[in-house]
Amino acid sequence: MPILQNISILYTCRDEGGQPDIHPIENAAIAWVDDKIEWVGKKSELPEKYQSAETFDAGGKIVIPGLVDCHTHLCFGGWRADEFEMRIQGRSYLEIAKAGGGILSTVKATRKASEDELFEKAAGLLDEIHRQGVTAIECKSGYGLSLDDELKQLRVYRRLKKESPVHIATTFLGAHTFPPEYKENRQGYIDLIINEMIPAVAEENLAEFCDIFVEESAFTIDEARTIFEAGKKHGLTPKLHADQLSSGGGAELAAEVGAVSADHLEQISDEGIRQMSEKGVIGVTLPLASLYTQQPYLNCRKLVNGGVEVAVATDFNPGSAPTFDLSLAMMLTCNHGRLTPAEVLKGATIYAAKAINRDKTLGSIVPGKSADFLIIDAENVNEWLYHYRGSRMTFGFLKGKRFN
Repeated sequence: MPILQNISILYTCRDEGGQPDIHPIENAAIAWVDDKIEWVGKKSELPEKYQSAETFDAGGKIVIPGLVDCHTHLCFGGWRADEFEMRIQGRSYLEIAKAGGGILSTVKATRKASEDELFEKAAGLLDEIHRQGVTAIECKSGYGLSLDDELKQLRVYRRLKKESPVHIATTFLGAHTFPPEYKENRQGYIDLIINEMIPAVAEENLAEFCDIFVEESAFTIDEARTIFEAGKKHGLTPKLHADQLSSGGGAELAAEVGAVSADHLEQISDEGIRQMSEKGVIGVTLPLASLYTQQPYLNCRKLVNGGVEVAVATDFNPGSAPTFDLSLAMMLTCNHGRLTPAEVLKGATIYAAKAINRDKTLGSIVPGKSADFLIIDAENVNEWLYHYRGSRMTFGFLKGKRFN
């Protein structure tokens, strides 16, 4: 029954209230049993039964919930550093794709890699991510684009769940783009997703969510709707890559199909904001993708003012967001997304947990939830994100166990 004390400010980040409400407690303490939080409050109010418990000292620093990265593409073959230079030189996405780059470049490398090779790489990346303070993560497939290779990616995540302490949510993204062998047969690939991929994913219980890249260059609204219907029949909850490059009605589709989240949204319409708010769809901002692709950032303020809860994630992938620094994504959401540090912290904790249907067990420091929290070397949340120096985590706890 350990306790953490000498906390200057504890940001509990409960779900109550709006985006800026992170429910701070000064001079706080936390008590937990095994992997669950049992008591939270002011140190002066700590119940007698905890007085002789094992004690950890926060050193007068702030404490926040473990960070939740609710949108990543963790498992992939190869890298695409050459595209970084090409993009800086002004080459367009289409030009890069014609030169052999883009998503299909990663598809080729992922297909070539064995499951063991992909697992070793993903496990190493996940360990680095965890050391930055991420205690829960969402991981997508989408670089296989064939039955065997999509299952290969998802099986990597299943192995990670067994071997890593990090909470992992898994998403099937077979509808990422069209593979080269189906370039002239869109319906053939959609049939493969619906009739073979989704049933196989469900049979092995390899994913909770079905994601689709809805965009002019990828899948249409009608195609996505059909795939989502098939996914829901097999118990997969919808998620969307929506309105990233054009305002194509992705946000509205997210509301229509009951998606848990719609991600990107840089070109979201006012009607899309209204419908997402009405249906309670979480909006996920991915500012690292805007940073690397030199595209406009999502105006998160517009979503929050419209009643949409906004989560913050990295979109970590080898092409458009090749960094997993969630703290950097949080700082960019302040500077370019126009959210305050408090609003961003809520977006990377409880709202991110909601975006992966984990808000009942993760994302805030309250009794009954997983004992996941970080000690941050900062005066307060404003100073933390203002003076950006990476995660600034001194140490943390995941499922009640300390890590550095």
